[in-house]
Amino acid sequence: MSLISPGEVVPAGDLGRVHFIAIGGAGMSGIARIMLRRGIAVSGSDARDSELLGQLGDLGAKVFVGHDAAHVGDADTVVVSTAIREGNPELVAARERGLRILHRSAALAALMAGRRAVAVAGTHGKTTTTSMLTVALQHAGADPSYCIGGQLVTTGLGADEGRGEVFVAEADESDGSFLMYSPHIAVVTNVEADHLDNYGGFEMVKENFARFVERIEPGGALVAGADDPVAMELAARARARGLNVLTYGEAAGADLRVTGFTPRGLGSRFVIEGVGEVALAVPGRHNALNATAVVAVAQALRVDEEAVRVGLATFGGAMRRLEPKGAAGGVEVFDSYAHHPTELTADLEATRDYLGEKTAAAGEGGRIVAVFQPHLYSRTRFFAAEFGAALGLADVAVVLDVYGAREDPEPGVTGALVADAIPDGTRAVYTPVRDEVPGVVADLARPGDVVITLGAGDVTRLGPRILERLAGA
Repeated sequence: MSLISPGEVVPAGDLGRVHFIAIGGAGMSGIARIMLRRGIAVSGSDARDSELLGQLGDLGAKVFVGHDAAHVGDADTVVVSTAIREGNPELVAARERGLRILHRSAALAALMAGRRAVAVAGTHGKTTTTSMLTVALQHAGADPSYCIGGQLVTTGLGADEGRGEVFVAEADESDGSFLMYSPHIAVVTNVEADHLDNYGGFEMVKENFARFVERIEPGGALVAGADDPVAMELAARARARGLNVLTYGEAAGADLRVTGFTPRGLGSRFVIEGVGEVALAVPGRHNALNATAVVAVAQALRVDEEAVRVGLATFGGAMRRLEPKGAAGGVEVFDSYAHHPTELTADLEATRDYLGEKTAAAGEGGRIVAVFQPHLYSRTRFFAAEFGAALGLADVAVVLDVYGAREDPEPGVTGALVADAIPDGTRAVYTPVRDEVPGVVADLARPGDVVITLGAGDVTRLGPRILERLAGA
């Protein structure tokens, strides 16, 4: 996988017929959906059938299951992601025919052109922040177009075409593809070491975020997390360029400072100084910060602030972001996409707050049973110790083997590295056979506990199976 370099943006109206390779992914399907809504002819293929493929077919796309050179058909433009291998028969055919080939980010940039683009970036929190911003702007009547790396719980959609002038997009830094965008407003939630298989080191990560901020349109704005030192360095550079800068967070010098954070069940209340109290229906201090970023963007866009606050209160979450999956046998099950140590820490701390409130109300204490699947061999190798430390916030940690995704196995890199790094005080159970996990978890959990499946791989499919075992099915 290589880093994406910015290039010339092709207007969406000039793309002709567009074919997507791996159209069923969250990002690719969203871009395809917006193109269909704009009247662009779309086709695409994916390795397996899915509900998203069916939805795109209903909107008029010609979709195929499996990859074959014939599927390219009469396309003028072919859209790929970084995960597509050079030997893919459809990509080979497109190259042989000399078709225009665009990275997913370039296709999204084409859709954003001519709109007031808001690009949300950061190592953590960008999907939830983008989702919150979309819902809040919808509630305020702005009717934005949007493209998110996840799906809204309320609608099941991760992208759609709106009638307003604002286009909200999640900006993915993993392969440098966010450098394709030239937003009117950029959000940088935080900057930490990740995707080191691409970047090689943290300095290159920071450099790419600096390049991203440099791409903000003249007269635009940067919204930056005040609790993150790298984001604050970027804020200083943006001010030097004459950009409008708004910082947010719990730090004393933040333009929008968060105080008085109070957990309330699966939600919270907090105060933004100078703005007022905000209520959320999603848990965690990190979500209070995400919501404050949304208020900052609303100020930069001059959108009705009170309507935005009311919209935030209605936000039901994004799928796989501490998403409730059900309860059985007195045990609640949640699912989370968290796949970096900082993300695990945030979710486990939010769950501890939730359990603390339940204990205060019912007088009974439950435990956290974390079910973690490491994602990528390289990330596991880089962060095994940090993953172990984060899982120490749980009472019981069940660790699966590594979900390799695009990577080939590495000798000696397994989930055992993480399990062995979990500190004393937390029961660690390494369960490398995935199909055994529901039974293991059902045997470990007891009434009052909360089970959380964590990871960016197929661990998300275990929640329903764990519930079945808990129910005695």
